[in-house]
Amino acid sequence: MSDAFYNQVGGDRITSRQIDELIGLARGLVADGAINQTEVEFLQKWLVANSAASDQPVLRTLYRRISEILADGHVNEDEKTELLDTLGRFADRDFELGETLKATTLPLCSPAPLLTFPGVSYCFTGTFNYGQRKHCEQAVIDRGGEVGGLTKKTRVLVIGVYATDSWKHSSFGNKIIKACEIRDAGLPIRIVSEKHWVQHL
Repeated sequence: MSDAFYNQVGGDRITSRQIDELIGLARGLVADGAINQTEVEFLQKWLVANSAASDQPVLRTLYRRISEILADGHVNEDEKTELLDTLGRFADRDFELGETLKATTLPLCSPAPLLTFPGVSYCFTGTFNYGQRKHCEQAVIDRGGEVGGLTKKTRVLVIGVYATDSWKHSSFGNKIIKACEIRDAGLPIRIVSEKHWVQHL
C-alpha cells in the first residue's frame, strides 16, 4: 500500500490520540487551579510538536492563541485566567475550539442592536476568535470607544464566540448574569455575540 493510503487510514487514529493526550495535559495543568509561565511555555512546545502534523482545528486554534499570549514574553493575570478557563473546559470535554455556541442559548439582545463606538463603553467576556481580549479592546479604542470592567455605565457586553451550553457555570458566566440583571433593571446595556460585534468593526 502507498504511504498516502496509510496516512489517510491512520490519520484519524493519530488525531484522536493527540486530542486525548491534550485533554490529559489540560487536566494536569488545571488540577491546582492555577497556571504559570513555565506551564504555558510547555504547552506551546507540545502544540508546536503536534499541531504541525495535524489538520485538527482545536490544535491549531489553541496554538495560535497561546502564541499570541506569549508574543510579548510575559503571561499576565488576565491571560492566565482566560487560558485556565479555556483549558478547564477543554479538559472536561465541555467544548472544542472551533465549535461555537448556538446564539439561542445565550441571553443576547433580540433583535441584535446597531452598534456604534465613539463614547460608548464596551466590556468583553469569554474567549474570542478575533484574538485576545486586549486585541478586542484595542479595536474598540481605535474606533473612539471605551473599555473596562462591567458596571452600570457599560453599554455593550460582547460575549466571545467560544462558549458552551454550560456558560452559567464558567468563569465568565457571572459577568453575563450580572449584565442580564443590569438590563432587567432598565439600564441600556446591550448583550451581543462576538460575531455581531465583528460585523460592526
